[in-house]
Amino acid sequence: MSNLDLRPLSLGEILDRTFTLYRRHFLLSLGISAIPRLPLVGLQVAQSVLVIAARPNSGHRDPTGLYTWGATHPDVFAGTMMLIAFLVLILTLVAYLLAQGATVFSVSELYLGHPITIRQSFSHMRGNMLTLLGVLILNGLAIGAATILLIIPGIWLACRLLVVIPVALLEGEGPRGSLSRSMRLTQDHAGSAFLILLLYYAMVFAAAMLFTAPFQAVQFFDTIRHSGSPEIWAALTQVGASISAILVVPILTIASSIFYFDLRVRKEGLDLQMMLGPEVNPGPVRGGVPTMFT
Repeated sequence: MSNLDLRPLSLGEILDRTFTLYRRHFLLSLGISAIPRLPLVGLQVAQSVLVIAARPNSGHRDPTGLYTWGATHPDVFAGTMMLIAFLVLILTLVAYLLAQGATVFSVSELYLGHPITIRQSFSHMRGNMLTLLGVLILNGLAIGAATILLIIPGIWLACRLLVVIPVALLEGEGPRGSLSRSMRLTQDHAGSAFLILLLYYAMVFAAAMLFTAPFQAVQFFDTIRHSGSPEIWAALTQVGASISAILVVPILTIASSIFYFDLRVRKEGLDLQMMLGPEVNPGPVRGGVPTMFT
C-alpha cells in the first residue's frame, strides 16, 4: 500500500489521470465503447439511406431502387421505417447503458491497480441494467425539469449529479439513493464538476466538427444540386457520429469515476481506510488509488 498515491487531487490532476488512464488503456476503452454500438451503427446507416433515398423529388436519381420501392409500397415502407426507428431507440439505450456501466467498472478496477478485460467489464453489468436504467431516467427527469424551469439550475443540477452512475454501480444504490448520494458527495465541488463537463462538451464539439461536419456539408450540397448519391453521405454522417461518440464519451465516464474516488478521499477518508489494511472495506469498492498514476 505504500506506493499508492492516496491524497486529494486538484482538478488538473483529475484530468491528467483521466487522459493517462484513457491513453494507457485505449483499446480497452475503445472495445467497451464500440462493441455495444456496432449493431446500432448498422441500423442507423440503413435508416439514413432509407430516409434520404425515399425523399419525394422528381429530379432524384434512384440507383438503389429504394425510392421506387417506397412509392410502390408506401405502407410497407412506413412500417419498415417505424420498426427501424424503434430498434434504433432500443439499441441506443442498451448500448449507452452497457458502455457506461462497463466503463465505470473497468475504471474502478484499473484505478485500484487490478487488471481487467473487456469481457470482464461487461460481465459486471449482469443484474445492473435495470438499476442503471432507473438511475438514468430519474437523473434525466430531474435535470430536464430544472432546465425547463431555468437553464442555470439545470446546469447546476447536472454538475451535482455528475457521479450518480459510479455511485449506483459501485455502491449498489438505487435510483433515488444514487441521486441523493451524488448530491452529498459533490456539495461544495460543483465548480470542478462544471469544468469537467465544459471540457467534455468542448471535445464533443471538436469531434463533431472532425467526424461529421464534412459529411453533412457534402450531403447538403449534394442534395440541393441533385447530383451524386446523398444517401451515401448521410450514412457516412451516421458512421462519423458513432466514431465521435465511441472516442469521446468514455472520457467523461472515466473523469466522473475518478472524480467520485477523489470526493470519497476528501470527504470520507477513503485513503486512510485503505492504509489501515484490506480488512477495512469502504463498501462495494475494493481498494485505493491506481499505481499507474504514482
